[in-house]
Amino acid sequence: MPENKDYYSILGVDKSASADEIKSAYRRLAKQYHPDLHPGDEECARKFKEVGEAYEVLSDANKRSNYDQFGSAEGNPFGAGGNPFSSGSFSGSFGGFEDIFDIFSQFGGRGQERGPVSTPGEDITVGVKLSFSEAVFGCNKTIKVTKLSKCSACQGTGAKDGTELSTCPDCHGSGHVRYTQNSLFGRVVTEGPCKTCNATGKIVKVKCDQCKGQGTIRETEEVSVSIPAGIDDGQTITMRGRGSASVRNGPNGDLYINVSVEPHPILVRNGFDLVLDLPIPFTTA
Repeated sequence: MPENKDYYSILGVDKSASADEIKSAYRRLAKQYHPDLHPGDEECARKFKEVGEAYEVLSDANKRSNYDQFGSAEGNPFGAGGNPFSSGSFSGSFGGFEDIFDIFSQFGGRGQERGPVSTPGEDITVGVKLSFSEAVFGCNKTIKVTKLSKCSACQGTGAKDGTELSTCPDCHGSGHVRYTQNSLFGRVVTEGPCKTCNATGKIVKVKCDQCKGQGTIRETEEVSVSIPAGIDDGQTITMRGRGSASVRNGPNGDLYINVSVEPHPILVRNGFDLVLDLPIPFTTA
């Protein structure tokens, strides 16, 4: 992994962030900088790759531990492998500056099979209001959620009446293309999302009439939520995969339900205890 990068800052999370917080930050930034939303924007493409690189390290417990301790996902660079800058660290030989630039431009991508880009669906946050007794004893609630759902007419393909998608002639279905330029230092090879198919690897010949080729439609769905007994005001229920559908058949987003509990006329909650202030006359006491 490249050195001297603050992966926590790249994802906008603290070093103490949980795995769920890291995943949520990655989803949000991947959506923000995805090449599909910014065709031809090299800066967004760079940030998208950087965000993915940070998530690859911080989402893996071993790589994250190595990164926190040594600043590298590979562990101590001066451990059993010795000095990484010693002559033994480089096997084989380079064919001059041309090959060096070729290798560095493909760091993290060359030699790996990369498929079409699959963007996670958008996460959705809604609120639900509970009475005091509903929160204490638990209940079932039905809430309405407006989100993007897979188009039933084309099954999310974006093609009309099940029309077959054709393979993109520019990227040959990979979703990525390579550009080669000659410079004073040799050949420079860069890789970026295919602009012809928006990095999907496929081209829709005839667009679906219902979703206009997007593969998703916006609709309101009723979702049944099981509220656990003892839930408190301000807590959040997470329903994985119940958020918006992906634009190109990627994983669905998550649904976050923020709970609001109405106060009780005479009872006050203290953790899992209920407190009652009961005024009585002096003679009764």
